[in-house]
Amino acid sequence: MMLLSLLANPAVRPDLFTARRAKPAAKQSRWLRMAEGISLWLAVLLMLFVHPLYAEARQMDMEQPGQLYLMNDQSARQQPALILDSDFRVHVSGLLAETRLTRVFRNTSDQWQEGIFVFPLPDKATVFGLRMTIGEREIVGHIEPKAKARQTYERARQAGQHAATLEQHRPNLFTSRVANIPPGESVQVEIRYQQPVAYKHGEFELRLPATLTPRYMPGEPLAETQGPWQSGWALATTEVADAHEISPFTVRPKDVDGGSHRARIGIEIESGLALADVSSPSHRLYTELDGARATVRTEQEKVLMDRDVIVRWRPVAGSEPKAAVFHQTWQGEDYLMAMVLPPETVGPVLRRELVFVIDTSGSMAGDSIAQARSALLKGLETLRPGDSFNVIQFNSQAHALFAQPVPAEGHYLARARRYVQDLRANGGTEMAGALSLALGMDSGPGGERVRQVVFITDGAVGNESALFNQIRSGLTDRRLFTVGIGSAPNMHFLREAARWGRGEFTAIHSGAEVDRALNRLFAAMEAPVLTNLDVRWPDQGQPLEPVPARPGDLFRGTPLVQVVRGLPAAGQLQVSGQLPGGRRWSTSLDLAQAAPASGLNRHWARGRIDELTDAARLQGQTPDEQQITELSVRHSVISPFTSFVVVEQRQARPETESAGSQSIPTLLPAGSQPGMLRYPQTATFAPLFTALGLLGLMFSLAIAMLNRRSSL
Repeated sequence: MMLLSLLANPAVRPDLFTARRAKPAAKQSRWLRMAEGISLWLAVLLMLFVHPLYAEARQMDMEQPGQLYLMNDQSARQQPALILDSDFRVHVSGLLAETRLTRVFRNTSDQWQEGIFVFPLPDKATVFGLRMTIGEREIVGHIEPKAKARQTYERARQAGQHAATLEQHRPNLFTSRVANIPPGESVQVEIRYQQPVAYKHGEFELRLPATLTPRYMPGEPLAETQGPWQSGWALATTEVADAHEISPFTVRPKDVDGGSHRARIGIEIESGLALADVSSPSHRLYTELDGARATVRTEQEKVLMDRDVIVRWRPVAGSEPKAAVFHQTWQGEDYLMAMVLPPETVGPVLRRELVFVIDTSGSMAGDSIAQARSALLKGLETLRPGDSFNVIQFNSQAHALFAQPVPAEGHYLARARRYVQDLRANGGTEMAGALSLALGMDSGPGGERVRQVVFITDGAVGNESALFNQIRSGLTDRRLFTVGIGSAPNMHFLREAARWGRGEFTAIHSGAEVDRALNRLFAAMEAPVLTNLDVRWPDQGQPLEPVPARPGDLFRGTPLVQVVRGLPAAGQLQVSGQLPGGRRWSTSLDLAQAAPASGLNRHWARGRIDELTDAARLQGQTPDEQQITELSVRHSVISPFTSFVVVEQRQARPETESAGSQSIPTLLPAGSQPGMLRYPQTATFAPLFTALGLLGLMFSLAIAMLNRRSSL
């Protein structure tokens, strides 16, 4: 521009050199202006392209630290080559349910494949069997220490042998690996497990998990932890060391084959009590009732594995059990299980301080946040004059509505209702901050009250153990009650958080369940029905190692269930406790009337392993791996230190053939939002970084041209 202004000025006398340069300079100026315009337009277009990439990157970063996305060569999402078919065959006898879960891995590719599937089981499941079937051949698995089982499986995989392994990461989260599935063929793996049947408020309930909500992994990523057993979208972090092993990809049903991720459900119930009805809040059922027996299946032959399967049954009115005893002899040892229901009684109405904590993280988006808001609003309705309350919401950070609990009065309640109705779900799941805020909050004015915390969440976190320690150490005189939200909540977290918090838990499967579930929970919260429990089995002069060793307080409608080893079915069991108001209550059971049962030894062994783990946690020590491994191997039940492995000895895959490996995704839980999808796409923010580099190049070019013009 300076050059053009000089040429237009008549006061300036151009010499011969200037005259010769005038025409080329004008032509060069036109090219410069054209290049500048093109550069600026390219920069604007790149900005429009980069912004959504940046927004997506930020959303990913906020929701889950340490994400890892994998892509194919064309950067496109592909359907898995492995098709997964599942079959649940459940037999319920009394208080235990035994399940044969059959998975069929069908390889639709033209390459040998290894299938890796991370999946949930019931939070109190005891896994005791693994069997692999190839054609007509069946191979039974066995238990080994976890590191040895991995080595056994890896050797078989590399040698081209058919093999499978089952490994526990959490009490309700497992990985199954199946090696050398031939092209176009199938391998069948059968998992056998048992679980206790829940009994509350006169109703039995069985839950079969089918998928899981992607878990939040707090902490800084540890990229160097990648290895051959990396199978998830997350990297290990400083707070979740196995994040890379518990983060299966999560996809929509349309992203898998139309016949994949479906399950058949068949349940046989032998309750020992005349049954009134069988129902389900999750699926439509076909039921045949015959006195104390019921045959149950879903109306659809196969159901989509996008939500937990929940089945409930009620005894005929007046026949509800008040107490029951079961007996088993296994390898020359006696095992007894007793169930005692506390009396229905109501204590004095106490003034309460309720702190409601609601999870508003990204995993709660969709139906879950609507259910959570309804649950919290229902909780506010239970407040009485003289109570105080506060509301805490948390995602990446925790925020309290009030600085301290306030009286349950009109204007405070109205403000709280408006606050709750405006809550939306986004961000991470930083539970530790919410617990610190709730458990460290000073009491409000107005005198002494019973202090309770109601925690409403889907439990989608990977650092459960650290949170349990935080609850135990910070609880003081409070009680923590948990409310599970969504179609596939983390029941292990919900149950154990309530146990460590000396409270109760409930789960809400759908919006229609809110009133029913919350009425029972808040009725139980009014006061424990039975405290200072004393359970006395007949003295046989030897330690019985009961499970649980020290039962907690009993709440309304919740029974005491305890198992002992080494005691024959003879004598009297004495149970006593303190009722509201200080009165004593006691009852006795005749052990000679015990009904025959099976699986009590496995139930005891699983409980004993939990007891040893808890004892170590309370003392800040590492659990006794040797003792837990011995229990696991003797009773053939999986543990944190052992795994099942099964190997067919003959070689199946020719040495000239190579084998791929594929992580089979889980389905997005019903009612969740697309933000919880975790596609197997590549990892990095490479498109974003490339676009940012081009953008910087365009700006640099434009600036260089402007500088050049100013210097002319």
